[in-house]
Amino acid sequence: MSTPAAEHTPGLTSADSTAARARGLTKAYGSGETAVLALDAVDVDIARGRFTAVMGPSGSGKSTLMHCLAGLDTVSAGRVWLGDTEITGLKDRELTRLRRDRIGFMFQSFNLVPTLNALENITLPMDIAGRKPDGRWLDQVIDTLGLRDRLGHRPAQLSGGQQQRVACARALASRPELIFADEPTGNLDSRAGLEVLGFLRESVDRLNQTVVMVTHDPGAAAHSDLVLFLVDGRIVDEMARPTAQAVLERMKRFDVIRTRPVDGVPAPGRASGLAPSPLPDLTSEPVSGPAPGPAAHRAPDLVPGAGPAAGEAARSDEPPPGED
Repeated sequence: MSTPAAEHTPGLTSADSTAARARGLTKAYGSGETAVLALDAVDVDIARGRFTAVMGPSGSGKSTLMHCLAGLDTVSAGRVWLGDTEITGLKDRELTRLRRDRIGFMFQSFNLVPTLNALENITLPMDIAGRKPDGRWLDQVIDTLGLRDRLGHRPAQLSGGQQQRVACARALASRPELIFADEPTGNLDSRAGLEVLGFLRESVDRLNQTVVMVTHDPGAAAHSDLVLFLVDGRIVDEMARPTAQAVLERMKRFDVIRTRPVDGVPAPGRASGLAPSPLPDLTSEPVSGPAPGPAAHRAPDLVPGAGPAAGEAARSDEPPPGED
């Protein structure tokens, strides 16, 4: 179901080419000696019309980055824009309207209303907003996701993969500027997970959507155009046109650096030292190695380290809020 990632040039920063961006994005939980720095002065640009994956060990700041970019969480310092709108200074009601009208969300737990059928779940955000769906666009989304014969079914009558496809259609139905997917395959078996990833890929290639996906899984990241690697709240590397094997090798390299002792003292950090298990390349047309070109973000100086990727799409080891 997956299609090859389209060619693109990372690093474009004009309003037309950037769906979201952040400068000096910092998020801390707590204060004083007990403070946890989840994001450390992150600079990042999310290219419009592309599929970006965010990877890193548990506690690296992946979900926190997504929440701050989406206006789901406040920032301690720095600035965040959705298109040309700065969201860091918006009030709660303005943020709610922006998220409802301009952002789509996919979560690991699906978040479908059990008493509504698939079609009613898909159109629910627009119904709440008092907006009528664009019938032609909605039909295109439903057909792309293969849900035409499931629209009258309630969530309990759908498989896990079908429920996540409904969640994907709900995220796409309002034609948002940006879709955030937080471990969208975390509760799915490998076959259903691949199906959902293929549909996310198609939403970018065929429907011209912009997707940002947080994941532990190199196989999932291989469906993206660009992978950003986070370690201890900082973007330390990126990889264009990724393959599962290349992402896995990059994560292993970070792990070796991170766990190497200095003067007999293990390297600090929040990631475990367990080595990830090898995964097969799940892309339809593997392309070895990252593509040359300028960075898609203004990363700080490379920080040694990274922990293991979870490697299994069927589970999530993300820490509780405040740690990631």
